[in-house]
Amino acid sequence: MKQKMAIKVSMNGQKSRSKAMKIVVGLPGVESAALKGDDKTQIEVTGDGVDAAQLTMLLRKKVGFAELVSVTAVGGEKKEEKKEDKKEDPKAQPLVWPSTTPYYIYEVPPTSQYHDPCSIM
Repeated sequence: MKQKMAIKVSMNGQKSRSKAMKIVVGLPGVESAALKGDDKTQIEVTGDGVDAAQLTMLLRKKVGFAELVSVTAVGGEKKEEKKEDKKEDPKAQPLVWPSTTPYYIYEVPPTSQYHDPCSIM
C-alpha cells in the first residue's frame, strides 16, 4: 500500500541534510523524498512497502534525533478488474507428500564366506 510519511530530523547543515536524504532514498520501496517545513527539517517520504518506524530508527542512528510526525495512506489509482467466467477445477487439491516414505535407508553390507571382516578371530 502506498503511503506518505513525514519525519522531523535534527539537521544542522547541508551535509547532514544530504546524508539524511541519501539514507532515505537508498531504502527499497521509496518513490520520492522531499525536504519540507520552514527550516527544511522535515523529510516527506512517499513509497510503497516502506516501514516508517524502521526508517525513523535508521535516521536516528545515522543522523541524529528523528521523530515520526505523520503517516497517511495515499489513495492510488484503482484499476477495475474484469471478472471473467472462469470456473476453477473443484477437484484440484494441493499436492501432499506421501508419509509412507522412510526417513533413512539402512543397508546391510554384504558378507562373504571367504573374507572375515573381523581381524581378531
